[in-house]
Amino acid sequence: MNKVITVGIAGLGRSGWGIHANWLKDCPEKYRVVAVADKISERRQDAVALFGCKTYADYREMLVEDQFDLFVNATPSKFHVDAAIAALKNNCNVLNEKPSAKTVADFDRITTVARQTGKIFYPFQNARFYPFFQKMREIIDSGILGDIVFIRSNWSGYARRWDWQTLQSEWGGNLLNTGPHPVDQAIVLFGEEYPEVSCKMYANHPSGGDAENFCTLMLTGQEKPTIEIVLNSFQVYPQGEMYNISGTFGGLTGGPKELKWKYFNPAEAPPPELWRSWSKNRKYCIEQLPWKEDCWKYDEKDDNANGFYHKAKALYNDLYEVLTNHAEQEIKLEQVRRQIYVIEQAHKQNKL
Repeated sequence: MNKVITVGIAGLGRSGWGIHANWLKDCPEKYRVVAVADKISERRQDAVALFGCKTYADYREMLVEDQFDLFVNATPSKFHVDAAIAALKNNCNVLNEKPSAKTVADFDRITTVARQTGKIFYPFQNARFYPFFQKMREIIDSGILGDIVFIRSNWSGYARRWDWQTLQSEWGGNLLNTGPHPVDQAIVLFGEEYPEVSCKMYANHPSGGDAENFCTLMLTGQEKPTIEIVLNSFQVYPQGEMYNISGTFGGLTGGPKELKWKYFNPAEAPPPELWRSWSKNRKYCIEQLPWKEDCWKYDEKDDNANGFYHKAKALYNDLYEVLTNHAEQEIKLEQVRRQIYVIEQAHKQNKL
C-alpha cells in the first residue's frame, strides 16, 4: 500500500482553498488533510465539511497542537517566510506558495533551516508543470532551433484590481503575484547562471493601491539568450502568443493550448558566399531555405490547459515521490534562489 502523507493547510483563501484543497480532496490514496488554519470561521467550517479535519484560527497553534507530515503554506504572501521557518522547525516538510520570499537573504534563511532540520522545502512553482512548457523545453533541448537568441514571454491583459495585491505593504504587485511563474520559467530557459537584470515598473490604481501593475523585465548574460518578460495590466489588445522564441535555425511561438515551430537543417541549406564589398548586381540577400514546420496541441479532454488542477496534480505527484522515495525535486532550490534574486533586483531598481 502507498504511504499516505498527512497534511496541514495554513490559509484557505484563493490558493489554499481553490488550488490546494481542491486537488488534495481528490487524492486520498496519497494525501490526507488532517488539519487546517484560517482566521475566518466560515472557511474553517468549509474545511470540516470537506475533510472532517481539525481546525485552528492560527497556523502557529496548529503547528504546536497537531502533527502531520506536510505543511502547505498558503498564508498571505508576506507571511510565507516566517510560516515556512516555523513549520520546518516544528519537524514538518513544507510546500510553500509563491513567492517563497522577497529577498535572497530571506530565502537563504528558509533553506538553511531546511538543511538543519533535514526536512523538505518545496516551492510551489506549479507553472513549471505546464504541458506546453515541458514540450517547449523538449523542442529547445533537441537543438533544432539552433542557438536561442531571444525569448519574449508576455503574461498580460487588461484588468483593474482593488484587493491586497495592489499594496506593497502586503507584497502585492504583478511581479510578486504573477511574476514568479514566468520568472521561474525564464530561469530554467536561461541556464545555470545568475542573469543581469533590467526592470521598469509602473503603478496606477484608481483604488489608491501603490504596487506595480506594469512590469517589464530583461534578463541578459554572456552567451545566454536575452529574455524579456512583460507583466502588463493595461494591455487591451493581445500581442501575439504568450511565448515567441528566436533561434539561429528557427523559431517557436505559442502558449498553453498550442505551440508551433519552424526550422531548417543548416546541413541542407546552401552555404551563402560572403559579399565582402558591394552587393552583386545590386541584388538583395535572398535565399530559399528548406523550412520544416510542426505543431503541438494540448489535449483538453480531462483538464483545462490553463487550469490550476493539472499543474497542481503534476507538482503534488512529484512531491509525493520526493517524500516517499527520496526522489530528486523537479523544482530545484538553487533555481528558485535565482528567481528570488531577479525579483529582488527588479524591486531595487524601482522605488515606487
